[in-house]
Amino acid sequence: MDKIDRKLLNLMQRDASRTNVDMADEVGLSPSSCLRRIQRLRASGIIERVVAILNPARAGRGIKAFVTVELKLHGEAHMRRFLDLASAEEAVSQAYAVTGESDVVLMLRLKDMEEFAELCDRLFRDQTNVARFFTMMVIKTAKEETAVRV
Repeated sequence: MDKIDRKLLNLMQRDASRTNVDMADEVGLSPSSCLRRIQRLRASGIIERVVAILNPARAGRGIKAFVTVELKLHGEAHMRRFLDLASAEEAVSQAYAVTGESDVVLMLRLKDMEEFAELCDRLFRDQTNVARFFTMMVIKTAKEETAVRV
């Protein structure tokens, strides 16, 4: 990956809807050379996918929360079972197995507190292997980036 590849990747992360001709002009390549580079970056897996980034509030999911989860039972199978359960939830936008005092961190995008209460019943009660969970409701976002600097 060279300087031009990095510039193309940064351009695409800011706005992937730009035309190939526009990006080629900005990085100083012919459109065909630019297209070949982008195809190579996709084939190599550096570009995993191209998506639209929605405004969560306008899409009806204006409440953001982080939940840390401590599991009762540990081990790969128990962790995988809980992560699969969490990942199947519509409100869970990110799910991570982590080190430290917690076992899992979830990021939620919620419609309302009723949805949160129902999710709590499904994910954190009874037979879900959860010892305890802690919720942090986001009141203000200072920075939220999707780009990975290259």
